[in-house]
Amino acid sequence: MAKSHPAKTDRQDAPQLSLWARNTVAGFTLIICLISLISILQARHGVNFGSALNDGLAALDVVQPINAGENAKVTALESPHAGKHRAVGSYLARRYRVSLEMTTSVVAKAHAIGAELKVDPLLILAVISVESRFNPHAESGMGAKGLMQIIPRYHPDKFGPLGGEKVAFDPQANIAIGAKILKEYIRRTGDVVDALQLYVGAASDDSENGYASKVLAERERLSQVLRQFENQRRTTLKLPPIGSLAASI
Repeated sequence: MAKSHPAKTDRQDAPQLSLWARNTVAGFTLIICLISLISILQARHGVNFGSALNDGLAALDVVQPINAGENAKVTALESPHAGKHRAVGSYLARRYRVSLEMTTSVVAKAHAIGAELKVDPLLILAVISVESRFNPHAESGMGAKGLMQIIPRYHPDKFGPLGGEKVAFDPQANIAIGAKILKEYIRRTGDVVDALQLYVGAASDDSENGYASKVLAERERLSQVLRQFENQRRTTLKLPPIGSLAASI
C-alpha cells in the first residue's frame, strides 16, 4: 500500500529522467562549441574572448530561460538601461565602499527622476557622491539629511506633498526633492556652477567654486564610466556573427 499507483509514478519519472539527460548532453555540446569558438576567435581575430565575454555580460541584459517544469514562469525582461545602471552602480559601490544593490537602485532612481524633471541624472549622482557618499542615513550637524543632504526646514513646500520631514531619509523622496532644488537653482542662476554653489550655501560669486568643482569632477568620472561601458558594448557587438563562426567549425 506504500505505492498505490506504481506504474503511473514510474511513467512520470521516466520523462523527467529523459529531459535531464537531454539537458546534460546539450550542456556538454554547448561547452565543446564554446571551446572551439574561443580557439577560432583567438587564432583568426586575435580576440581575448574571456575579456570580451565579461564585457558582453556586463553590457547586455541576458535573461536566462527557466527549465520547463511544473508552474514554470518566464523571467521579465529588464529595463534596456539596466546594464548602464549596473556599470555606474558598480563604480560607485567600489569608490564609496557601499552596497552594489543600493548604488544601482539609486542610479536607476536618479535617471528616472532626472528624465521626469529634465535634470541631468549624472549631476544628481555627483551631488549625492559629494554630499553623502551614498549613505541614505547621513545627517549633518546643520540638519541636512539623506542622500542629497537637504535641510527640510528650508524646503517645506517640497517636503509637504510627499509626507513632510519624515521622508527625508527615503531615497526616492530625497532624490526627487534634491533634483527639484537643483532645477530651481539652475533656472534662477542660469549657470550650473552658480547653482551648485547656491545648493551648498556658498555665494554665487565665490571665486574658488570649490564645491562646484568637486561635483563636476565627479560627474565627469561618471561620464567616463558610461563612455567606457558604451565602448565595451560596441566592441562586443563587432564580433563576427555566431552563425558564420559555427559554419567554419
